[in-house]
Order: sequence, then C-alpha cells, then structure tokens
Amino acid sequence: MKIIKGVLEDELKKAVLAEKDHEKSLAGLPRGVLVKKYVKGRQYCYLLSRENGKVRFEYKGKLMGKDVRYYETVKKDRALYRNKLSEVRKRIAFIKKILRGKELRAL
Repeated sequence: MKIIKGVLEDELKKAVLAEKDHEKSLAGLPRGVLVKKYVKGRQYCYLLSRENGKVRFEYKGKLMGKDVRYYETVKKDRALYRNKLSEVRKRIAFIKKILRGKELRAL
C-alpha cells in the first residue's frame, strides 16, 4: 500500500512540474490572433486580443508571408499547450482524489 502511495505522490510531483512548464510556455507566446480586414480593397492586419474582458485590435501593418506563418504557428502552439495544460490539470485532480479518498483504501 505504501509503495502505491509513493508512486502516486511521485506522479503528482511530475504532473505539477509539467503544469508549471506548460503555463510558462503559454506565457511566453504572444497573445491574440492575427485578423485580416479589407477596407476599400486593401488588406490591413491586426492582432486581436482580449484585455480585462474587452476586445483590443493592435494594428500590425502589411505583413509578409513569413510573419503571417509565424502568427499561425503561434496560434497552433497556444492551442496545443492549452490542451496539454487541461490534461495535466485533470490528471492532478484525479491523483489528489485517489490519494485522499476511498479509491486507495479499496486497493
């Protein structure tokens, strides 16, 4: 029984470290998504983000293909880290529930 509890505690520590790592990675990515607006046939690029519940547009000017691809990869990376963070948080909650609850006593 003590072996199982020790393994679960180690797994909990690993999950907490993974959670911090994913949060740090998310914080390092620029916030927002690139939006293209067309006014009178001309294209304008803006970085759309939210601050304090308000939508904010930051003008980025005319972006080249390299810059557009950068913002697309950032968007994919952010979604990936959010999914990983969600999974890790679910794992942490599950392990905490096992460590304090009836599941461990049933084994």
